[in-house]
Amino acid sequence: MKKLLLIVIAFASISAASAQKATPSPKKKKNFDAVMNRAGDHIMLQLSSDHWMGAPDSVNNHIKSLSRGSNIYVMMNKPFKGNPHISAAFGIGVSTSAIFFKNMAVGVTSLTSYLPFYNQDTTAHFKKYKLNTSFLEIPVELRYSSDPLNDNKSFKVALGVKVGTLLNAHTKAKTPLDKNGTATNAYTEKETSKRFINSTRLMATARIGYGHYSLFGSYQINSVFKTGTAADVKLLQVGLTISGL
Repeated sequence: MKKLLLIVIAFASISAASAQKATPSPKKKKNFDAVMNRAGDHIMLQLSSDHWMGAPDSVNNHIKSLSRGSNIYVMMNKPFKGNPHISAAFGIGVSTSAIFFKNMAVGVTSLTSYLPFYNQDTTAHFKKYKLNTSFLEIPVELRYSSDPLNDNKSFKVALGVKVGTLLNAHTKAKTPLDKNGTATNAYTEKETSKRFINSTRLMATARIGYGHYSLFGSYQINSVFKTGTAADVKLLQVGLTISGL
């Protein structure tokens, strides 16, 4: 969190330094005021395809391709006075990730020192099973807009980082099946525990797009799991950003 605050302070300092330049002509001032009042992508909604990078084959072979996530952020956007095409943005939001498994259970409530993954290919299992995490995050972006006066019809690029603190981690299982895949009951089982999940998450981010829509990627720099409790797994999110206001 301290590192993020330093980044935010650095961006604020750059903006302040830009503001101290010579007073622009009335025309330039008018254009800059228009840029300052533009939409600026203050709200961002992201839908993603989620992947665990670095997971051992014994786990990765049981992860379904439909694993997904969603993120929503409220951002403040501050164009640089010296170059309104470039702006700094920071905000707050919530990020969720759901990793779906086939014929596997994750022992998040286990009392062992190492997180167990149970292979259930030949035993009773659940029809649907996922590990869900949610984080409160603070994103910071350095943005470029090709047409800052008409942001809704502009080519955009953004690079940044985001730091998050863990809100919740749980597994959710639906519809128990026997070893032959026949339903034996109909109920939902939920187990909640943060014991094995890293409580702090740091991710590098990138976006590229046009107008209100952009493609984004987020890659976790630290591990999904606490050191010594599981393999060094990193979360990768790739998907669509819808932004505006």
